[in-house]
Amino acid sequence: MSQKSILITGCSTGIGLDAALTLHQRGYQVIATARSEKDVSILADKGLTALKLDLTDPESITEAVKQTLALTGSRLDALFNNGAYGQPGALEDLPTDALREQFETNVFGWHELTRQILPIMRKQGYGRVIQNSSVLGFVCMPYRGAYNASKFAIEGLTDTLRLEFADTPIHFSLIEPGPIESQFRANALKKFKQHIDVPASVHKLEYQKQIDRLGKDIANKFTLPASAVTEKLIHALESSRPKARYYVTFPTHLFARLKRLLPTRWLDRLLAKG
Repeated sequence: MSQKSILITGCSTGIGLDAALTLHQRGYQVIATARSEKDVSILADKGLTALKLDLTDPESITEAVKQTLALTGSRLDALFNNGAYGQPGALEDLPTDALREQFETNVFGWHELTRQILPIMRKQGYGRVIQNSSVLGFVCMPYRGAYNASKFAIEGLTDTLRLEFADTPIHFSLIEPGPIESQFRANALKKFKQHIDVPASVHKLEYQKQIDRLGKDIANKFTLPASAVTEKLIHALESSRPKARYYVTFPTHLFARLKRLLPTRWLDRLLAKG
């Protein structure tokens, strides 16, 4: 059996890095990507095959796909779309350009990369596409509207792809984590400060709570290590019957159940507490 190959985005830290290192140790030919040259060099120093890939740049995506195929012999077993960030802030305070920026990375970049990979998988007659979504891909929380919207979009795109490829051996799965140990909060805080005018907002008192939450190094009691996501990724890659959805962390399982059982108003009251 030939070595399986996988292209992973967002490998500089957290989920992407853990997935790349674990799958490399598992015998996969891993193509780990990151946006900056510095992070690409760090990944290479860890023994990974690393490429630059900026999800906001179509030319960068095309070049990364070209280089990947040169490394894998013009085939690719799997794609793990993971690179993303969260833009906090009330939607009424969020500049539309900031929402566009969120979608460029979290949605449009994923779509463009997937669109370029799918003809390869069709030609070879197999493939797996795994999308790293979120609990916020099926329930919403206040002050996370841009990220909510981007993950809801990914859920819709992935469900549609699963239907459109139902008669092929190409499988699509969503992984839906809750809180995971990563740089996500720190990166979100940077974006919050970049785009939100706190003093001018009617939400400025609530924003202080958000700033405190994002600035904490200590995770909440439900936070799991990135390896919890990698565990689900491995099942999605290797199972003969990969699941459409993989829930990770207690909050994800809880809210998936509550969304099925509770009236919308009751669920809203819980989610509004943030």
